[in-house]
Amino acid sequence: MRIGFGIDVHRLADGLTLMVGGKEIPSSFGAVGHSDADVLLHAICDALLGALNLRDIGFHFSDTDPQYKGIDSKILLKNVYALIREKGYRLANLDSTVILEKPKLNPHIPEMQEIIAQILECDTDAVSIKATTHERVDSFGESLAIKAYCVCLLEKH
Repeated sequence: MRIGFGIDVHRLADGLTLMVGGKEIPSSFGAVGHSDADVLLHAICDALLGALNLRDIGFHFSDTDPQYKGIDSKILLKNVYALIREKGYRLANLDSTVILEKPKLNPHIPEMQEIIAQILECDTDAVSIKATTHERVDSFGESLAIKAYCVCLLEKH
């Protein structure tokens, strides 16, 4: 068994699409990034890669490479999971937390779990997603940024 940890942060700006967990969240603002800036999927990618010492998402999908400009992060997660499977591992479970002051993510969590479970070839009960705020403290609490943490457990298949 191997454990991985991932973290991702994106700045928020008006007029962009907010993607979290592979789902578009209704909002007047979104995350700034080279891809679709899905903070949760990026943290999951880093956790998976870290578990097998495969570096990080930026190593595999450089933010200076034009082929990844605006890319759907579900594609990145699929590619990362293909690397995990090639190494003979599969996901046992993951636990994640998204920090965002608004909008509320809890109503969207079941759909996010479905999306992620499908990509990672597992049951939805293996995909834990929690949402919290920063109690209006610092850049996250002031709705200037979004952050996600993820820990995962991989097992040899």
